[in-house]
Amino acid sequence: MNSRKVVYLFFTTLLVGSISGAIVGLIIDWSVLIEGGLVNLLVGVIWLLGISAAFSLISQMGFFAYLTIHRFGLGLFKTVKLWNRVQVVLIAFVFFDLIYFRYIAFATENETIFHYMLMPVLLLMYGLIVAYIKSKETNRTAFIPALFFIYVVTIIEWVPALTVNDPKWLWIYLTPLLVGNTWQILMLHRLTAEDPKGRSK
Repeated sequence: MNSRKVVYLFFTTLLVGSISGAIVGLIIDWSVLIEGGLVNLLVGVIWLLGISAAFSLISQMGFFAYLTIHRFGLGLFKTVKLWNRVQVVLIAFVFFDLIYFRYIAFATENETIFHYMLMPVLLLMYGLIVAYIKSKETNRTAFIPALFFIYVVTIIEWVPALTVNDPKWLWIYLTPLLVGNTWQILMLHRLTAEDPKGRSK
């Protein structure tokens, strides 16, 4: 990966993250944004693009942090198989925490723990799809790291919105993170010039 490819990944992630977050923000706040006329709408769009760009920068920091942690994990546990098992345990741990601790913190009298299972399950399913695509385009050993990154790292980056528990901010915050993380994990092997079997050209 040379500097040109790093710059390309940076700006394309910034772009897709900003646009995706702005689109979701427009959908959520459309009635509010159009109340003040065209000027209010333009200011709102600019603000959404800016805040989404900030979230996409967080996704990029998380991505490069995970690449470092991944190399460290491979060195610590010696084999890919063992390191992948550790990541599976961490995925299960985060899945449980995302359900249980949000239920404990925010549940009302009319809500059960099942109300807090939908979001973690949908996010896990999305992660499985992305990980499957990644493994098909590279090799089978990439499945667990891709799933770990999409699920665990995205949730860690999402924590500020999770603690507020505002549905609007949950989606506006999550969208650029998830889109940015997906873009980065699926672009990495293309930028590092790997063939379908995961060997460097």
